[in-house]
Amino acid sequence: MAIAASLIVFVAMGGPRLLDWHALAQYRSAWQGWLGVHPFLGALSFFLVYVAVTSLSIPGGTALTLVAGSLFGLLGGTVIVSFASVVGATLAMLTARYLLRRVVEARFAPLMEKLNEGIRRDGGRYLFGLRLVPVVPFFAINVAMGLTQMPARTFAWVSQIGMLPATIIYVNAGSELGSLQSAGDLLSGRLLMAFAALALLPFAVKAAQGWWDQRALLRPWPRPRTADYNLVVIGGGSAGLVTAYIAAAAKARVALIEHGELGGDCLNTGCVPSKALIRSAKLMKEARYAEQFGLKGALEADFPALMARVRRVIARVAPHDSAARYQGLGVEVIRGSARLTSPWTVAVGDRTLTTRRIVVASGAEPALPPIPGLERMEPLTSETVWSLATLPRTLLVVGGGAIGCELAQSFARLGCRTVLLEAAPRLLAREDEEVGKAMHSILAADGVELQVGVDIDRFERVDGQCTVFLGDGSAIPFDRVLVAAGRRPRVTGFGLEELGLLENGRLVVDRRLRTRLPSILAAGDVIGELQFTHAAGHYAWFASINALFGNVKSWTVDVSVFPIVIYTDPEIARVGLTEEEAHRKGVAFEVTTYDLGELDRAITDEANQGLVKILTAPGKDRILGATLIGARAGDMLAEFTLAMKNGLGLNAILRTIHPYPGWMEANKAVAGEWRRAHTPAWALSLSERWLKWQRG
Repeated sequence: MAIAASLIVFVAMGGPRLLDWHALAQYRSAWQGWLGVHPFLGALSFFLVYVAVTSLSIPGGTALTLVAGSLFGLLGGTVIVSFASVVGATLAMLTARYLLRRVVEARFAPLMEKLNEGIRRDGGRYLFGLRLVPVVPFFAINVAMGLTQMPARTFAWVSQIGMLPATIIYVNAGSELGSLQSAGDLLSGRLLMAFAALALLPFAVKAAQGWWDQRALLRPWPRPRTADYNLVVIGGGSAGLVTAYIAAAAKARVALIEHGELGGDCLNTGCVPSKALIRSAKLMKEARYAEQFGLKGALEADFPALMARVRRVIARVAPHDSAARYQGLGVEVIRGSARLTSPWTVAVGDRTLTTRRIVVASGAEPALPPIPGLERMEPLTSETVWSLATLPRTLLVVGGGAIGCELAQSFARLGCRTVLLEAAPRLLAREDEEVGKAMHSILAADGVELQVGVDIDRFERVDGQCTVFLGDGSAIPFDRVLVAAGRRPRVTGFGLEELGLLENGRLVVDRRLRTRLPSILAAGDVIGELQFTHAAGHYAWFASINALFGNVKSWTVDVSVFPIVIYTDPEIARVGLTEEEAHRKGVAFEVTTYDLGELDRAITDEANQGLVKILTAPGKDRILGATLIGARAGDMLAEFTLAMKNGLGLNAILRTIHPYPGWMEANKAVAGEWRRAHTPAWALSLSERWLKWQRG
């Protein structure tokens, strides 16, 4: 209370004005004369004033530091301010500790316990960083540290060292200001350099601290003087291939390590085979309704031939991802299992590769939930389903996400009894509720037996029959089970644990895709976010460029406008916010929709099922999100993605000429719906009167 009262009186009496540089400068000549007669007493008095100001957390420390340089010169001012600031800061810290710490610890015990644990482990380094680059005011740091259990001695010596660079810079600026004789001296080289040093200090200190932190992290491992490669990429999937491609295009020496097939999940077990299967299944569906197109006849599924086609499609795409192609681009492709042995070395078999940077692109793998008896059922996943030689009579699909819905629909269309189980209350839980309901109707129309919001109790063989028992006691017999319950990053078995790069089993990267060790970056599914092929390629660009040129210039990943497509029939596509996301984030929005049943091209294709839904900022045409359900939704989404990425609104789409009759006309139509809803009534009234007047 006494400190607060003193501060109130100080402010009320106009005290802050006394610490203003302009006010202090007026008395400089008189003070210098007095200091010439009483140097020791003057220095002691200034020291005590500085201690009082900082200990009471009174604004004005910066002005006093400049005055110290003006009165005592660079050396004397630095000595006085350096010690006075530490004494004052320590007194402020101890005062806050005495008055507030017990109250704060009692009220926020769990939080303070975690904070103090961090202070004990790394408090000195953290305080040093705050002193070097003051992200918060010094007086706030003093009070905050008083609430922790940091020893006063540690606080004092770390503050002494941490504040010294800034003290020297400010005192030097004050000494230069003190030498001004006329207004023209403001443009003197020495003064301009002094203020340039003030401006550059935070950036220089931040860079130096970053360099020091990196050096400390890498110190346990000896760094090779020379390196065989600029970049070693671990993993030959989408992210790894794109990373290696970009690095080779930049004329770097690159090694790409892969123990399996190049192309990764996308080529061999994911995007390519699944879309081939989806196309065949779609043709089967269309054949059942051939009469709607004025045709006769029917198709019969030949499952072995269908799977042969899937393999044929993979073989046709494979040369794009082949070792021969990448070797021709300048990438050294190495077959084998990689293991990181240091931030700059990777072991492959009996070879040890030295490199300046490493990009981990090891991908992800299907996750099997810990359900009793599941492993005894020889479960299929999105990776192993392609080994099927015959079409199961009954296929049980566990998981109602994108993969589960795509595969369930395809197998049902091929004539397989398909049962889909989903624990969440609806399918596609990450999308809007209406999208989940639409997918439910789409799959049900294709004969998929759906059960959502159900718990699986266990799997058993009953009289030799594979059976799943649900939480409500019911049982479903089946022939094969396909688990599509998500994917987990591949982060174990190649040295990430030994290098300390995993936190709670996750590989953590910053926005520049750097791990805790700055020489190791990551890209693709291994990060655990946006596990899509096009995301992997996007991440790979940033990983490769930051790996090669990050010491000079680095780039942060931007996935704020990211398109997602679910390749069922009809397709579901989205970019930006959903309605539910907007509500959760408190983002105001308006909704405009267009029914694809009104689109001429959809009618001609007998595919007039779906909608286009656009979220816009209230009263503006700025697009916040787009959700589409329709036969060509994935292709139609591209225009909205382009518009959002480049800051274009619905008016720009409305002004664009779209070919007729085409699916993209739906985009223009929804823009027209928005325009009609936002045309001012007064403008329509004025137009009506004007046209009526013209008629005479």
